[in-house]
Amino acid sequence: MNSGKRWTVTLFVVLAQFLLASSLPAQDISQAKDAAQSKATKEAKRATETKPAGAAKAAEAKPAEEAKLALRDGWSLQTSAKVTAKGEAISTPKFAPKGWHEATVPTTVVAALVKDKTFADPLFGMNLRDYPGMNYPIGGNFSNIAMAPDSPYAVSWWYRKQFTVPASYKGKTIWLKFNGINYSANIFLNGKQIAKSDDVAGAWRTYEFNVTDAAKPGLENVLAVQAFAPTDHDLAITFVDWNPAPPDKNMGLWREVYLATSGPVALRYPTVVSKLNPPTNDSAQLTVTAQLKNGTNQPVKGTLKGQIEAVKFEQDVELAPNEAKDVTFTPDKFSQLVFSSPHLWWPIQMGKPNLYPLTMEFEANSTVSDHSATEFGIREITSDFNSVGGRAFHINGKNILIRGGGWTPDLMMRENSQRLQDEIRYVRDMGLNTIRLEGKLETQEFFDLADHQGILVMAGWCCCDFWERWPRWQPKDFEIAKQSLRDQIYRMRSHPSLVMWLNGSDNAPPPDVEQMYLDVEKDLFWPNPVVSSATGKKTSVTGDSGVKMTGPYEYVAPSYWEVDTPEGQAGRKQCNPGGCGGAYGFNTETSMGPAVPPVESIRAMVGKDHMWPIDDTWNYHAGGGEFKTIGVFTEALTNRYGKSDNVEDFAMKSQMQTYEGVRAMYEAYSRNKYQSTGVIQWMLNNAWPSMIWHLYDYYLRPGGGYFGAKRAMEALHPVYGYDDHSIWVVSSQYEDVSGLKLTTKVYNLDWSEKFTQENAVDAGADSTAKIFAMPDVPGLSPTYFLVLRLEDSAGKLVGSNLYWLSTKPETLDWAKTNWWMTPTASFADFTALSQLPKVKLRVTDRNERKGEEEITHVTLENPSKSLAFFVRLKVDKGPKGDEILPVVWEDNYISLMPGEKREVTATYRASELGAAKAAVEVSGWNVE
Repeated sequence: MNSGKRWTVTLFVVLAQFLLASSLPAQDISQAKDAAQSKATKEAKRATETKPAGAAKAAEAKPAEEAKLALRDGWSLQTSAKVTAKGEAISTPKFAPKGWHEATVPTTVVAALVKDKTFADPLFGMNLRDYPGMNYPIGGNFSNIAMAPDSPYAVSWWYRKQFTVPASYKGKTIWLKFNGINYSANIFLNGKQIAKSDDVAGAWRTYEFNVTDAAKPGLENVLAVQAFAPTDHDLAITFVDWNPAPPDKNMGLWREVYLATSGPVALRYPTVVSKLNPPTNDSAQLTVTAQLKNGTNQPVKGTLKGQIEAVKFEQDVELAPNEAKDVTFTPDKFSQLVFSSPHLWWPIQMGKPNLYPLTMEFEANSTVSDHSATEFGIREITSDFNSVGGRAFHINGKNILIRGGGWTPDLMMRENSQRLQDEIRYVRDMGLNTIRLEGKLETQEFFDLADHQGILVMAGWCCCDFWERWPRWQPKDFEIAKQSLRDQIYRMRSHPSLVMWLNGSDNAPPPDVEQMYLDVEKDLFWPNPVVSSATGKKTSVTGDSGVKMTGPYEYVAPSYWEVDTPEGQAGRKQCNPGGCGGAYGFNTETSMGPAVPPVESIRAMVGKDHMWPIDDTWNYHAGGGEFKTIGVFTEALTNRYGKSDNVEDFAMKSQMQTYEGVRAMYEAYSRNKYQSTGVIQWMLNNAWPSMIWHLYDYYLRPGGGYFGAKRAMEALHPVYGYDDHSIWVVSSQYEDVSGLKLTTKVYNLDWSEKFTQENAVDAGADSTAKIFAMPDVPGLSPTYFLVLRLEDSAGKLVGSNLYWLSTKPETLDWAKTNWWMTPTASFADFTALSQLPKVKLRVTDRNERKGEEEITHVTLENPSKSLAFFVRLKVDKGPKGDEILPVVWEDNYISLMPGEKREVTATYRASELGAAKAAVEVSGWNVE
């Protein structure tokens, strides 16, 4: 039993330099991580690590991993329609790529053409629609539609890179790695074809070629790749109905390309799988596995060695010529892999995401052939079914309510390290614990950040294209799907952040495909629960999924989430398997519908000529399929808040309605735990500027939905039940708290107090409790306010909430429910909010610098006798300057009671200010 020193990676870090959004305009997203970004990420990781001296010494004793040769800059790109030469000629130094486009890899073809200004900004207005090849129907799912024969991308495109292979590579095995090619390719190096498109096919496969014989160390080398776009019957990349797809279907070298070296044997995919003994978790059994690849035509004997801190283990291995073999160390044969009192990896709200170092090396003939240095977390994730058939997840034996959002990459798959870090910080700031990847399986950097930041990742295949057209699959498609899964499981299995894998999305795979997937997952030691699909559809292989994909995706009233119950399902057969979208079970994707961003983002998206009224340009930035307009949302907004006659009014009301809806969804699932076991907001972010489905917009501007979510995710949170008009207290922290005081007050529009009550509350760890049912309160104004304040034993405010409510009942038309929404039968009436008197707030601010971050402290005071409602704060780059983004506000879209004074902070990169001085801008529903 090992009880030695532990290396712990702590993540209570201020994330200075590390997690605030990109300083570049969103339109100028970098197409790849450059060396500086990579260095920044590594430095950020180091800033979060605390290592005992012994562990640091052990790590230093290992040789540093040899840097790979990234083939990033200096590529040339051209359509094959303009190239008559063959690959053998193109991949020689004599070939001159005259008139070719410059490119930086990774990049899709269209992304490269956007970067070199061949095309106008695709994110603005309807520019994208003017691109050649954009002739598929607006709102259509292009992945299921054949490219037009005259599309510029119906032919192949050539990528060419001339570079020097270091002379030090001589005598070594040289590997050429492609982390993503969409969709197929012929590959040539130095006049030789090293791979054909029959073998290089599949957007989600990774490829590694032994190019020792073709490469020329110390000399100029030329790599040429002939890339072919996916067709409508390929296992490619789809955005479904989230946004338009670019006309090339994201063809090309969309992930990094690089060279690496080893001795005769390469070491790949080192992984540690852990088993615990809850509830004490006083020991962990570790299984270590890695892949060895013999790059020679001769058998090789050697020793695979591993080390975790001071614990060492090794075994002899023999490899046949050109063999790839997985080698495993199990705790029953290597007793030193039973660790006592391990430091566990936890999601951030549950504890620290502790990480351990793993070093491995393969030694042959007394020489290290290859080595690796990685990290892993000791944790175990399990799942079971609750009383309503919902799949409940447990981490290290403790319950966890999954609360997350659906992720998308950029429209053209462009990567930006800083932006990625900024978005992860937003996730943490809101209090979410999970990101769902539907088919868009992210980069190594993404998973590393999730590991370090304690964010769970729910990954799986995508819906709605050839990935779920199983009856049409040919034998080659089965093989591509199998190899794609192998490549992705190898890539992801070592990351403690991965919480589950879904073998299907909107549909479960048929038995033969599901079994094929399960065999791969078992063979490769996938350590986490596997779910057949994101739906409630049962399979003959694994039975019930324990999850549901029931929507809604369109606007629904805030009461929806609590009024819909498992008991009420008998008369609601219009919903999908698993019920409707109410707060029970595990809802893998759902939302309250569109998320119209603040007015500044609308302006950046559609331009001044299309600001108002809503027109086709707005609708182009909605979704596809059933979601081509925001009409249902707008109808509700008009009925509930009154008709808008300008974009500023519409945008403000939209933030209010989205705040309401998002808060209600997360609160309902939190209140009902563990009858409810998880909810994924559809979506977290957008691939381009959008009017729908996000918690923060493409410009990284947080709006009403962001702060509604953040409010709902308070660690200690008072909640109003729309269904039973009761007051609840929800604890999302994992320790008991006693001696709390809950104060409940009801105010009329004129701020006359109509009800007050105080309750003593003890909140157990990870608990939910009904405190009391609100009585009927007479004499209420048509719109009134419910204020909840939760204080600790010292009188410190630890949780709060303010609801605006209507005396007019808001009811749902369940009989007209469909798969994407339940219509509202009668709307709440908040039009009386227009009668709130204007309020002039007292505002002061001060700034402080902490490292690379600037913090603006804003003090607000309401000296009036009226409520200052829905106050929005911005920090600008000087008076009348642009808003500083990204920014982490302690709170925003807040309301101040008469006489109330509070301070709110905004944190952002100091570099965003430049030479300007921060200027605070205050607006609001009734703020002068």
